Amino acid sequence: MQQPDLIKAVFEFVLLIFSLSVHECAHAWTASRLGDQTARMVGRVTLNPMVHVDPIGTLLFPALMIFGPFIGFSMFGGMLVGWAKPTPINTRNFRKIVRDDNLTTMAGPASNLLIVLVAVAVMVVMAIALPNGRQVVLDSFIGTLSPVADFTPQPLVLLCTLAILINLSLCIFNLLPIPPLDGSRLMRNMLPYNAVQAYDRIPIWVSYLLMIFVGGTIIRAFVVPAIGMVVWALVHV
Repeated sequence: MQQPDLIKAVFEFVLLIFSLSVHECAHAWTASRLGDQTARMVGRVTLNPMVHVDPIGTLLFPALMIFGPFIGFSMFGGMLVGWAKPTPINTRNFRKIVRDDNLTTMAGPASNLLIVLVAVAVMVVMAIALPNGRQVVLDSFIGTLSPVADFTPQPLVLLCTLAILINLSLCIFNLLPIPPLDGSRLMRNMLPYNAVQAYDRIPIWVSYLLMIFVGGTIIRAFVVPAIGMVVWALVHV
């Protein structure tokens, strides 16, 4: 593993942990605002990663995706995803159970989209403010995305590019209607009672297989066009 690859891997790992912490904190904060203090009482309204880390979803699973390609093993087509400990929610505390549960659920993916928008905004400002900024940002952005790039990207652009990739992947991944992802909660709220009972009986091993073998294809189908939109914005800024 070359040093630039190692630095990029460390950036990815740190950004993933931060992004997952923001995601779970958004769930907890929204639930609190809507009347359920369960997550707040156990200290989950915080960006401290120590209270959100899941040994498998935050550490082991991402480590396989980050370092796997160096030994010929790849998952999710290069898209980095993971999960943290589920935020405890008691829907009986909501004033309007289905609406507030949906809002709380959507807060996590929405927080990831917010990080994406902030990262894009930072690169746009750099493209405008720096001498030859557009070219520097574009070269660094595309270079970070390319596995065969032979130059070192501008550090802040590298950070923003990885933040965009990770948070777009997390947003789409969590919206998949596969238990126990956020999308499965939204799906449950739309299903009739009998269908919910069957849905809840989906074995966890089936969920993991769907995440691994279907998740990557769906994530890439959305992320690739989104990256094209970012490049268009940087070219026309």
